[in-house]
Amino acid sequence: MDRKKKRGMLGALTLTFGLMLAGCGTDNGNSSESAQTQAAEAEPKSAAQSGETGRASTRAFDTAKGTVQIPDRPQRIVTDYYGGELIAAGLNVVGAAPLTFDNPFLKERLQDAEDAGQPLNTEKILELQPDLIVVMYDDSYEALSKIAPTVHIPFNTAKSVTETIALFSELAGRPDDAKTLIDSFEQKGQTAREALKSIVDERATIGIYELVNDGTLWIFGENAGRGGQVFYNALGYRMPHPDPTGEQTLQLSMEMLPEYAADYMFLTVYDPDHTGEALRDLQELEIWKQLPAVRNNRVFINDYDYWYPNDPLAVMGQIDLAVDALTQREAENAK
Repeated sequence: MDRKKKRGMLGALTLTFGLMLAGCGTDNGNSSESAQTQAAEAEPKSAAQSGETGRASTRAFDTAKGTVQIPDRPQRIVTDYYGGELIAAGLNVVGAAPLTFDNPFLKERLQDAEDAGQPLNTEKILELQPDLIVVMYDDSYEALSKIAPTVHIPFNTAKSVTETIALFSELAGRPDDAKTLIDSFEQKGQTAREALKSIVDERATIGIYELVNDGTLWIFGENAGRGGQVFYNALGYRMPHPDPTGEQTLQLSMEMLPEYAADYMFLTVYDPDHTGEALRDLQELEIWKQLPAVRNNRVFINDYDYWYPNDPLAVMGQIDLAVDALTQREAENAK
């Protein structure tokens, strides 16, 4: 369900993941260019940089395609999906697929990156001269691997923010940074839980749903974007449904909706033409009107661009958005 449409302007966040990276000695607070500069200062000189003959040192990295020799400290990276994960790990993304640029939590950090196409355009990638390519899709793996070392990381390889941080810190050649980043994420989650303790009952269920412009409705698990890592990992709330198969997404019929309804329902709407038709049709259904969350004014319509991504930078920002939304809504309901 890789869909996109630009919407809205970047809102202010109370805390960004850039502060976490600063704590690791990498300045990512302003742009990917500053991250590259900082990384370059800490990077041991390659043979070419130091005037010696030979090639820059490499190391073995285990991937879904087998062991790949990658640079010890990659400096120029192209990706079809993992822009936020790579930037969070302190890496310099020089090219990415178009969807990456719709992520509002990455806009400032991608100012110097270029659109590399979807699927990735090999001619464009040759121009960008990457020393590492990281892909989720493997359709062009062989062609890409002839340009630069290529790491294939299938979707849902990492099951949580902490696993994601550990994986991409290892890829960056900075495995020791992972603990600092994970500690910062966990501290942010704890702070958010404290802020919501008197607002949301800890036994309450929170559901994550998506309405598509063709009228289909989906419910999401913890690791498919739309805030799953926020509500079920960082904040520790319960799903309204079991997910024993780990499928992460399930299409719901309207008859199934009451069974999968939650005390708090967060709904993203994929509506690229901005007609609003699918949402109006849903809200006019009697079965929708009778849901407890609807009757108690605890349904939240979320901006698709802000809630679609699942990378550590986005999750950190979404924690703030969730706390603000829940706090403000309960204040309204208390009046």
